[in-house]
Amino acid sequence: MNFSELLGVEIIGLVFVLVFLALIILFIVYERSQKLNPLRPIRAFDRLRREIGLAVEAGKRLHVSLGRGGITGLEGGSALVGLSTLDRIARTASISDRPPVATSGDGTLTLLSQNTARGVFTSIGLENQFEPSSGRLVGVTPFSYAAGTLPVIYDEQVAANILAGHFGSEVALITDAAERSGGMTLGGSDNLSAQAVLYAASDEPLIGEELYATGAYLKAGPAHNASVRAQDVFRWVLIAVILVGAALKFFGIL
Repeated sequence: MNFSELLGVEIIGLVFVLVFLALIILFIVYERSQKLNPLRPIRAFDRLRREIGLAVEAGKRLHVSLGRGGITGLEGGSALVGLSTLDRIARTASISDRPPVATSGDGTLTLLSQNTARGVFTSIGLENQFEPSSGRLVGVTPFSYAAGTLPVIYDEQVAANILAGHFGSEVALITDAAERSGGMTLGGSDNLSAQAVLYAASDEPLIGEELYATGAYLKAGPAHNASVRAQDVFRWVLIAVILVGAALKFFGIL
């Protein structure tokens, strides 16, 4: 690919991002002025809200597994989703005697998880209850990460495991441990191998882009709702482009 072709690809990507951003702003403004239709129900999030309440009542812990992806690479999107999920769960479960614990396989992600938990406790006036061990680096390779996560599931009275991030096939070890301990498992990933494992082994799998809708369903803010609606617009546009292209190809125009 020469420089001009590379520049063309970069421009297309920039236009895509700008249009997506414009749609998000449009939906935020529109939602403030008019009531939009509610998002379609996803059973996994309904059950997650119920499990959070049950864990608080029973004095048990919630475990958020953020995966082993970094922030700067292609895995950054799912990592940020995991951090957003941790923030919402920590706020909801802040009245519990056993705050949520986050495990990850990347040093930067671990520091961000600790900072997220600290920010939650600071915002609600309970900074003295923040525990640095709420964000843990448990392993930097796929199977060391899975092995390091197992003691958290087995030994810390975990009521529910939320897997949101970049995983590989090693996620099967985590879901197996969750099943053996009797805890509920909700999981989503940006990796196809992990998605296949989670679909078969987790109690409530997140299919495809449902992972990126987590913030909207956990009421993280209007921007998350607007992002989901912008994704729907792009999805229908992509379907239309595919159908039009197929029709033009069928009639020999292309």
